[in-house]
Amino acid sequence: MLEHGGRLQRAAIKYRIPLEDWLDLSTGINPNGWPVPDLPATVWQRLPEDDDELLDAACRYYRNSSLLPVAGSQAAIQTLPALRPFSRVGVLHPAYAEHAWGWQRAGHELAVVDECSIDEQLDSLDVLIVVNPNNPTGKLWPREQLLDWHERLSIRGGWLIVDEAFIDVIAGETSLSPLPVREGLIVLRSIGKFFGLAGIRCGFVIAEMAILKALQERLGPWAISHPGRIVAAMALSDKSWQMAAAESLKQQGQRLRQVLAESGWPPSGGCELFQWLRNEHAPSLHVCLARQGILTRFFAEPASLRFGLPADEADWRRLKQALNTLR
Repeated sequence: MLEHGGRLQRAAIKYRIPLEDWLDLSTGINPNGWPVPDLPATVWQRLPEDDDELLDAACRYYRNSSLLPVAGSQAAIQTLPALRPFSRVGVLHPAYAEHAWGWQRAGHELAVVDECSIDEQLDSLDVLIVVNPNNPTGKLWPREQLLDWHERLSIRGGWLIVDEAFIDVIAGETSLSPLPVREGLIVLRSIGKFFGLAGIRCGFVIAEMAILKALQERLGPWAISHPGRIVAAMALSDKSWQMAAAESLKQQGQRLRQVLAESGWPPSGGCELFQWLRNEHAPSLHVCLARQGILTRFFAEPASLRFGLPADEADWRRLKQALNTLR
């Protein structure tokens, strides 16, 4: 199993700090997510049905009708490698490591590509996987660049997979989700990050129908629970909350960059939901913050930390005070 953020139970045991005393900044998830209402008891007693409101809500939100709900985009990440014959697959480093792990485990050949060298290596690849914006660096590629890479790959029957898990705040003219589907273009979306609903395990794949059908065959029925489908449909339909949350997250992202910089730890990259600090002292910084009950996401290669957003003013003050002790 690969390392991920959110391992709060383990940190509590390791540092002997009670669970409730932690400030968890390790996940990059909106700490003030969509407010889930009470659900009627009956939703826990019925199997999910795929002709409910979820698909229509998702089609409106992503502005595309060729999509498949899945148990978080992670389900697609694990399954897509089984849909291709042996391929040479370009993966970024650093990036969300489950992509590389899934293709390697399925027996494909991996080629690690740098954010600046994709163009040079593209013609030797069958599949290119881009996380946009990248996690953890925050690198954002324009739509035109991605479409150019897709066109070059598709000529040879290749795939471009674009993981847009963190794009909701800035979707606008950047996301590929609302574009007409193209052969060999696969877009992954998640409501876990922007909506702060990681626990319901719901995501979407936008692609040509042949790929969606093949995915659905392998994933089987009831990919998302009945309560999860209901909550996801409501959140995707709540335009007022979405507009307010997007504006708030833009301000919070800027605030986090400023707090880190003013504390002597300017970030190397990031996006609205997290900031990335590449620094040779990252291992000791991670431990020092953890000893104060603040959990960050540590990356060994390159040595770096990812900081998520504090939830309220008390958490912002606590982070700033802890960072000031590290000067």
